[in-house]
Amino acid sequence: MSAIQYAKILALAALVSTGAYAQDATFATRSLTPETALKASQAALNACRARGYQVAVAIVDRGGNTQVFLRDRFAGPHTVAAATDKAWTALTLRQDTLALAQLTAGGEMAGLRQFPRIVAVGGGLLIEGAGSIFGGIGVSGAPGGAADAECAKAGIDAIIDDISF
Repeated sequence: MSAIQYAKILALAALVSTGAYAQDATFATRSLTPETALKASQAALNACRARGYQVAVAIVDRGGNTQVFLRDRFAGPHTVAAATDKAWTALTLRQDTLALAQLTAGGEMAGLRQFPRIVAVGGGLLIEGAGSIFGGIGVSGAPGGAADAECAKAGIDAIIDDISF
């Protein structure tokens, strides 16, 4: 084998292996469109309204940034931060906040409650479908975390077919 042929083989091997490495160097993520996030938040708001609750609803994207926020007319001012932080907590801990409330009620895990933005009260759920995490939804203002969580679930139910493809 000549030196030129050997160099060509090495160059080809380097090219092939570089292509495979480049594929491993990046990844793609799926995100909710603003329209889908709005659809989920409106469904959650309407589910609470149907029960007579005035609430705030927040959707955070995969990076934890607020994507959509809705506040009903008479939802308290505290519901703005509470809904947003519930959504953020569910996303960042990959845990619904009602289960988190029970998990952190005492013992070693109770320390999580001391971190900024962590809300261990029901109403925050992870938005996921077809193996992808899309973000989180948070609801605040219903009488209790369990009622907030039911409304948040109604929001996810409204888009589950859209994100489970």
